[in-house]
Amino acid sequence: MLFFLVHLVARRLLRALAGRSSVAALEVENAVLRHQLAVLRRTVRRPPLERRDRLLLAAASTLLPRERWSVFLVRPQTLLRWHRELVARKWTYRRRSPGRPPLDPAVRELVVRLARENSRWGCVRIQGELRKLGIRVGATTIRSILRRSGLGPAPRRGGPSWSEFLRAQAQGMVACDFFTVETAWLRTLYVLFFVEHGSRRVQLAGVTANPDGVWMRQQARNLAIEERLGNVRFLLHDRDAKFSGPFDELIRSEVRVIKTPVRAPKANAVAERWVRTVRNECLDHVLVFGRRHLEQVVRDYVTHYNAERPHRSLALAPPAGAHEARGSPSSEILRRDAVGGLIHEYYAAAA
Repeated sequence: MLFFLVHLVARRLLRALAGRSSVAALEVENAVLRHQLAVLRRTVRRPPLERRDRLLLAAASTLLPRERWSVFLVRPQTLLRWHRELVARKWTYRRRSPGRPPLDPAVRELVVRLARENSRWGCVRIQGELRKLGIRVGATTIRSILRRSGLGPAPRRGGPSWSEFLRAQAQGMVACDFFTVETAWLRTLYVLFFVEHGSRRVQLAGVTANPDGVWMRQQARNLAIEERLGNVRFLLHDRDAKFSGPFDELIRSEVRVIKTPVRAPKANAVAERWVRTVRNECLDHVLVFGRRHLEQVVRDYVTHYNAERPHRSLALAPPAGAHEARGSPSSEILRRDAVGGLIHEYYAAAA
């Protein structure tokens, strides 16, 4: 009952003070806001303020006299500090740090890459290669980058890795071998092929049912006439009796012949791996009827293998060279059949 009487008296008192004038209503509104602010101060010790809130309160403090600053949630010292920060920000400009500008991280990575991929290149040589690419970097800077990356001078830098060494040696090496195919009439045919170790390119020499000395001598002559052994230094094959005699005699006039150890197929692993590939992807799914049929099928597959099939040891590029992107990712994808539809090749339609 007492609370109701106090509420009734306060209500009539405020109505008498406010009346109908707008100034009185504004004063009542200010009184209500001040009371709510006092309640907020009792419930929240330090409310979180954003940067725009500080900006607004600091600007409003310049319009109110000091005796009215009690309406703010913060202390007067805080408002003065915010105002000083605004003034300092007004007269503060971005200043460049002394010294040379920092080197682009991409250029730094390129310097380290050139040094690691070319162990015999010094700082001046790397500087010249960068200048060819339109990048100007001092030799002293390059030396500092290499020192921070743990790379020493060129004469004492680590040499090529085993993979790089073997890849360089494989450029002048060719392997040859036979594999047999049984026809539909249970006749055995022999396929002679050559594989370049460096590029993994395959060359089909011929198909025959009787690989005697005369036929082998003719295959050796074909190699010399067609200049397939122009950049070849070594020819690798096993100790099969079919390679002895006239074949080796004619080949030795052009290149050096290396025979694998006895019963060591891993010594001619590149040729053996291609035999497995051509069987798994082609010959195991085709019924061969004769020599001409087999020769046509193998030639079609060799064309696909050299020009289109990605190779893992070549960073998924075909032996004939890296493919150029044709079309765009949104282009229509078309299919081209090879080896009588046994193998499918895909390409993007021209825009």
